Amino acid sequence: MRIARWSAEHPWRAIGAWILFVAISIGVGTAAGTRTADFDDNPKGELATYQSIVDEAGFTRPATENVLISARGGGLDQARAMAAANDVRTGMRGLAEVGKISDPVPAPNGSAVLVNVEITGERKTAEERVQPLLDTTASVQQRYPDLIVEQVGGASLDKALSATLGDDFQKAELISIPVTLLIMLLVFGALIAAGVPVLLAMSAVGTAIGLSALVSHLIPATDSTSSMILLIGMAVGVDYSLFYIRREREERAKGAGHVDAVEIAAATSGHAIVVSGIAVAVAMAGMFVVNDIVFSSIAVGTILVVLVAMIGSITVLPALLAKLGRWVDRPRVPLLWRLSMRSGGEPRFWRRVLRPSLRRPALTLALSGGALVALAIPAFSMNLNAPSEADLPRSIPIMQSYDRMTAAFPSTGAAHQIAVRVPADQAAAARRAVDDLLARLATDDGFAHDQAPEVDEAANGRIFLISAGIPYDGGSAEADQSLTRLRTSLLPATFGGIAGAEFAVSGHTAGENDFVSTMNDALPWVIGFVLLLTFLVMLWAFRAPVIALSAIGLNLLSAGAAYGVLVLVFQNSWAEGLLGFTSTGGIVAWLPVILFVTLFGLSMDYHVFVVSRIRESAVAGLSTRDAVARGITTSAGVVTSAAAVMIGVFSIFATLSTIDMKQMGVGLATAILLDATLIRAVVLPSLMSVLGKSNWWTPRWLRRRDEIAPRPGPAPRHRELEPVG
Repeated sequence: MRIARWSAEHPWRAIGAWILFVAISIGVGTAAGTRTADFDDNPKGELATYQSIVDEAGFTRPATENVLISARGGGLDQARAMAAANDVRTGMRGLAEVGKISDPVPAPNGSAVLVNVEITGERKTAEERVQPLLDTTASVQQRYPDLIVEQVGGASLDKALSATLGDDFQKAELISIPVTLLIMLLVFGALIAAGVPVLLAMSAVGTAIGLSALVSHLIPATDSTSSMILLIGMAVGVDYSLFYIRREREERAKGAGHVDAVEIAAATSGHAIVVSGIAVAVAMAGMFVVNDIVFSSIAVGTILVVLVAMIGSITVLPALLAKLGRWVDRPRVPLLWRLSMRSGGEPRFWRRVLRPSLRRPALTLALSGGALVALAIPAFSMNLNAPSEADLPRSIPIMQSYDRMTAAFPSTGAAHQIAVRVPADQAAAARRAVDDLLARLATDDGFAHDQAPEVDEAANGRIFLISAGIPYDGGSAEADQSLTRLRTSLLPATFGGIAGAEFAVSGHTAGENDFVSTMNDALPWVIGFVLLLTFLVMLWAFRAPVIALSAIGLNLLSAGAAYGVLVLVFQNSWAEGLLGFTSTGGIVAWLPVILFVTLFGLSMDYHVFVVSRIRESAVAGLSTRDAVARGITTSAGVVTSAAAVMIGVFSIFATLSTIDMKQMGVGLATAILLDATLIRAVVLPSLMSVLGKSNWWTPRWLRRRDEIAPRPGPAPRHRELEPVG
């Protein structure tokens, strides 16, 4: 590649240009700031109708906090609890952040007393103003040590969870970089060589975060964007550098000069990196198909970091290697250096692994492919759900408070938010219908009865907003049933007879149900989009339809097996103690789409590299089986090392607090493990051996005159079919 040659011959210019590019991207992105959005900013279907009604009403309910007062043991002293409640009201009344304060409300069973407090200002930013309320509650707790005085609300929950998740991701970041460095040190046996991939990956991550801040003014970012940039950026950034440096070192060992070794690495591994980068970006683009602001923002961030890492690998990396020369292998760690330079042990090991695939490819393909299909079968029973308060770890103190509050006052937990709009001449009929609905809710066991539903009226009686609490977790089957009754029975029965009436239900349960439905509808389209574009990229890269189709088939096997493992682990309870979670009986709704595009992209990363090495050997005239053997044995160490980095980083996410992060970590780590071992070392070689010369068949319309096509020689006659090299 000419650009790599230029970078190697003008290293300081290339390095300087890269540093300038990184600095400008980060600086401009920081100056521009990040425009953020979340799921609620892009409602669809019935949620969009609800939002339209609320917007017309011009009414927004303020953020509220609940202060719960209960006994530490035994029965509650009502007089003492009321005194504490009045102290809470007095303390809150003096805060500028506080609006209305309710009178103390005793629980129906006498176990607790509740004080409801409104927070002034915008609901979305209430988390920033909740701390004085928490301090006031804490001071009352100090004065009443015999009682439990605790605060729970949307803002305090968000604040506590943000702190927990922030600590989780900080732990992941702090652990992932040392883990990556350690694996790179084991691979290269030298500190500089180990540090270069990590440095390039970190620069790509920083650059992509800066660029994504700029793009966020067109496509808003979300809270997940930076995390996904870090996750994907570290994975592909390290991989690309690893592929390049190992090939450059291999060529130097054969006697090539520094610049020549860099150029050969660019023409081989560099070309594979470009193809891989395009394939990964195409896979990530599949998230645009969902047509959801969260997925679109993640797609933008991950595509940016993949492309930046790819560009860095073919520009600044050749310059660094040319400038460092043999210093890239310094300072050496004696034992690790000797292990990294040994060439005999690793090929012998991989020869033994490959032997069944080369001796009896059809049988090996049937057995290994059958095992993966069997592992994928549980995926067909996958249930999708959305995370709710019930899924959060109870090690977080506020979740224990939440449980006590919802046990005493069920209406303070999940609630269905109902919006009704009628023409002006139907206002009186609408008021009668609202009273009818409230009467029906009062006798329906699917709704909470400890407090009456909250009703607000707007637009001269044309619009009603009703908040109906339910005595169940928002993600439970009972909550789903009460939502179905509202949408299909209660609301049509009470408002269906009013001419021109519109009604819609929002809230956690409604949002979850609609989101799961959206994901179920979107997943087949995402899969189809990614498969089609990946096929075209592979066809462009190798000009061999069979290679393109086999790549798609193998990656589908890998993704299906990962889905199957997720279902086996998280839809059952046997792994709860091992991974520290409580099964919800389902998989987080957004995960299958994210997992598919990520796994497909990263799997193509390995596939392109391995098949490129096999093709090199086939072009050199080796038989298909010998080409497969040489290609896999010469690339196995690099692929295994790259996979070890990804598995190490992804496994860290399986140790985080929330179940969605655990599921993502287990899914990604499992898929990469299967892909780098069973797929690449067993299924791929057996499949290519069975296909033989058909692997490289090229239609006439795809052939180029200047292209040297693979010309596999006859299969060797020796009995062992031992790999060459």
